[in-house]
Amino acid sequence: MPKRVLFTPDALEEPFGQQILARAEAHQLEVEVLKNNRITGLRGADERETYRRAKNTLAVVKAPAGALRLQPTPPSADWQMNLAEGCPAHCQYCYLAGSLQGPPVVRVFANLPQLLQNTAQYEQPGRLTSFEVSCYTDVLGIEHLTGSLAECVRYFGTREGARLRFVSKYNQVEPLLALPHHGHTRARISLNAEPVASRLEGGTASVSARLLALRQLALPQEQGGGGYPVGVVLAPIMPIPNWRQHYTDLLDRLQNTLDFPCDLTVEFISHRFTPGSKDVLLQWYPNTSLDFDEATRAVKRNKFGGTKYVYQPEDMRALKQFFYAEWQRRFPQAPILYWT
Repeated sequence: MPKRVLFTPDALEEPFGQQILARAEAHQLEVEVLKNNRITGLRGADERETYRRAKNTLAVVKAPAGALRLQPTPPSADWQMNLAEGCPAHCQYCYLAGSLQGPPVVRVFANLPQLLQNTAQYEQPGRLTSFEVSCYTDVLGIEHLTGSLAECVRYFGTREGARLRFVSKYNQVEPLLALPHHGHTRARISLNAEPVASRLEGGTASVSARLLALRQLALPQEQGGGGYPVGVVLAPIMPIPNWRQHYTDLLDRLQNTLDFPCDLTVEFISHRFTPGSKDVLLQWYPNTSLDFDEATRAVKRNKFGGTKYVYQPEDMRALKQFFYAEWQRRFPQAPILYWT
């Protein structure tokens, strides 16, 4: 729950922006309408204070014209479509660090209906086209204030050629269960070993709560669930001490949670960081226990010359072999979408 909610004037011109205003007022949050369409007043004396101020602020804005030019987002989906930028969680490995400009405020887009209608031109005839809405935020973490995710689920429920994908570390899924999604939304939950989730994923739901949310989403609607196609995003995978035992425990808990037939997929993502994200994260979380030792990592370069630090090839092989074998043993009918 943010301490304050900022609205730009052009956001309040949008009917959907007015709906978000009503939600904020219903939660009795401090609301401020800005004089112009720029977000200011977030900087503190240092990065830590700036971080605290920004993380306690929700800004409702109109998405810029560039948001209508969708970007490919393999291997997760064909295209990314953002409902917001910035995340309410406090994950010490945050992948948004260094990739979003300025203080880490959550910016929610008030012109969502326009963004949704824009996706139709990206649908490709003759095949299903997938849209990921979780690249730059945790959509479920802000849903009680925005209603944006439910709006998306309803919209994609009407699109025969398009599919929606979201992932979350939160568990407030009840408002999604009765929506007419028609199987067009894959609801994924991000999971990790207990030591990683409890130590490095601040401000998120517990692993137990996330597992229960995944069960609610997957259960048939006639049994009180959502009847969604579901997914697990196991990320970021880390070879912590006794990692095999910790991840075995997690997969056992998942197997016990999904003890009924359901449409399930998994995505495996190992931990990586860039020099830029490392610098930002160490300013945000100076006492982190996260391993940022570049000497123990392999360097991976992208086609634009950017650098990422990933695990050494032998470590990656051991992790991948373990997760593929353990997953296929428990969930032989649930496809592994990718390992990265």
